[in-house]
Amino acid sequence: MFERDYKRALEAAAREYEALGQQRQELDKRLAEVAQTISTLSRLCGLVPTVPWGLTDACRVVLRGAGQPMAPVDVRERLAAIGFGLSKYASNLAAIHTVLKRLHEAGEVRAVAHTVGRQAYAWNHISTDGLSPAVVEFMRVRELEAGETSAKPSK
Repeated sequence: MFERDYKRALEAAAREYEALGQQRQELDKRLAEVAQTISTLSRLCGLVPTVPWGLTDACRVVLRGAGQPMAPVDVRERLAAIGFGLSKYASNLAAIHTVLKRLHEAGEVRAVAHTVGRQAYAWNHISTDGLSPAVVEFMRVRELEAGETSAKPSK
């Protein structure tokens, strides 16, 4: 095999990895929706969960299911809507900010501009866990090149 054959094989593997990541994102979104439904129905039935979520896991579920970036205030509203108890936090918004910053530092979410001076957070749809930095860079460059190609006007 020649180097170009290896690069083609790497590109094919990267495409499959991205496709699987997309499937995972869709599955995560559906799981989050079902978890929210279960939480709401449990409350309506008067049931209290035996293993309550921690704030970090609850934020993960909300962001996975959102499908779009959310500001910390939006995360708080969604948490309240699904019945997550925020009353135990002296400053629930500060606690949410802390969780979101930690998730960002861990690479689970990405920060995006929301409004002037404000950030929103979006769930990272493709995990790069276990991939070397060189492969991640290769995938990023390939994605940029594909975007440039599709953005060019056809003649």
